[in-house]
Amino acid sequence: MFTAYSLIPENAKVWIYPSSRKFYANEIEGVESKIKTFIENWKSDDQNFKASYKFLYNRFIILFADDENTPLTNKDIDISVSFILKLQQDYDVELLDKMNVCFKQGEFVQYKELKDFKKLLKNKALTAKSIIFDNLITSKIDFENYWEVPIEDSWYSRFIK
Repeated sequence: MFTAYSLIPENAKVWIYPSSRKFYANEIEGVESKIKTFIENWKSDDQNFKASYKFLYNRFIILFADDENTPLTNKDIDISVSFILKLQQDYDVELLDKMNVCFKQGEFVQYKELKDFKKLLKNKALTAKSIIFDNLITSKIDFENYWEVPIEDSWYSRFIK
């Protein structure tokens, strides 16, 4: 059941899907509509299940699920991954590649392969203070506190020399 983000508890599960490109203005309404419809129908047979989403920077699809009263099964997670795979196909984007890095460069969000990100650090195009998106976090509280952080405060800091 779709629930307002503010009503999702801090310990809710989070999945972050960064898009390989920014969604175009003419795609945004359709993407958001599909996400909301998915959330409304995900585990619709369970009235205790609460889920929400955020669509940020026209690039990140973030799903939140409160599984405290209604545990998520492997089947439930498979259903969400199938939905993401369908979005990839519909919009010709990559959403499941966790080996790519997203970071802010000025006002823009960049999406780079890890090897290219390392080169940017080596060449000082990015600094320890540059903002990185940690798309591997797993809870709402971590999302709110550690998703957008300086590189030096993230696990990516090991690439800073």
